[in-house]
Amino acid sequence: MEMIIGAIVNLDTASWVTIGAIVALLVMSAFFSGSETALTAASRGKLHGMADKGSSGAARALNLTEDTEKLIGAILLGNNLVNILAASLATSLFTRLLGEGGVAIATLVMTLLVLIFAEVLPKTYAINHTETAATKVSAPIQVLVMLLSPIVKAVQWFVGGLLRLFGGKPDGDDLSEAAQEEIAGAIALGHREGTFEKDAKDRLLGALDLKDREVEEIMLHRSNIEMIDVGLPAQDIIRICLESAYTRLPLFKDDPENIVGVVHAKDLLRSVERLLRDGKNRADALATMDIQNIAMEPYFVPETTTLDDQMREFLRRKTHFALVVDEYGALQGLITLEDILEEIVGEITDEHDEIEDVWAQKDEMGDYLVDGGATIRDINRAHDWNLPDDEANTVAGLVIHEARMIPQPGQVFSFHGMRFEVVEREQNRVTLMKVRPLN
Repeated sequence: MEMIIGAIVNLDTASWVTIGAIVALLVMSAFFSGSETALTAASRGKLHGMADKGSSGAARALNLTEDTEKLIGAILLGNNLVNILAASLATSLFTRLLGEGGVAIATLVMTLLVLIFAEVLPKTYAINHTETAATKVSAPIQVLVMLLSPIVKAVQWFVGGLLRLFGGKPDGDDLSEAAQEEIAGAIALGHREGTFEKDAKDRLLGALDLKDREVEEIMLHRSNIEMIDVGLPAQDIIRICLESAYTRLPLFKDDPENIVGVVHAKDLLRSVERLLRDGKNRADALATMDIQNIAMEPYFVPETTTLDDQMREFLRRKTHFALVVDEYGALQGLITLEDILEEIVGEITDEHDEIEDVWAQKDEMGDYLVDGGATIRDINRAHDWNLPDDEANTVAGLVIHEARMIPQPGQVFSFHGMRFEVVEREQNRVTLMKVRPLN
């Protein structure tokens, strides 16, 4: 220890210059380390908002983070240069002062200095003041990236060649998909930490999922569609429309597969009012009514259409109703704009809907009474369950898929951490079940 103190006391001018250079290099290393953390951890959404409010630093930081590989390459190159140079100068200094033993002391001293002042301290500050730090360092880092760009590109080309040589893939994931996954992960994390309520989480995730889900997953199956035979007397058709809870009903001719139009209750009532207004006898007036002339042309969509595309098409065509067909043109079901919106905001009801909140009914055993036709997604959202929907869209479909049979009432199955008991069955359809978590 006395030898080190004596060496420090007897330092010459060259040694003090070396120490000053080492300190300057440590400051530069701290700057590079903090800049890397700030720019990579900064939220692009927050930076975009700050840039919109006139922050030029945020705009620069946003521009820098568009090419993360180039940014990190430039910062790492600069950081490694100053760290290696600082270590070399320290080794030279301590060797000159203490002889061969100075190498070990230089290694120990530089490790502590770099760890504390060039790594932990600046990165801790950058983590705690991410966006602020990113805006402050954006200008000098932008100059650094421009200066080192040729070297960084050469390194990227070399690294990409090595990755391809060993079977790697230098290209990253699709940016839009990566961005969606990041947003979905942030929403789920926010819900777990209490930032988002469950309803808000479901709405946000529902909107993000529209482009990944298809029409067939949420359509009303053809077995549940209310249809009208266009050959019925006009008075019967009017009665059916008035008794129905729906304002739009498909018209078929001869065969339910042969859809010839869609009648809207408001258009039908306008036509009736127009006929009766002419002063004709009511029976004679209705006898002259041609329902098919009142009906709209049917709009057919493939069952593989994504919900996002279908919603855009509904808005473009200014219609809310479509019939779903498979690849052979056979009718599979129908979908409305309301069905798609319900995937975002949850169940939408009005004064004409029959409200049956069976999912909330829980008996003393902890079983929930569930309609077999309820979609797995709706059940998962209602109870925060994680039933898989890869092989089936409905709860009944999941049970049939797992059981490899059409179960009878009273049969019980356990899979995916849940207990399923079949309560009712109509022909080949499982219509009602009891479901509860096994734990």
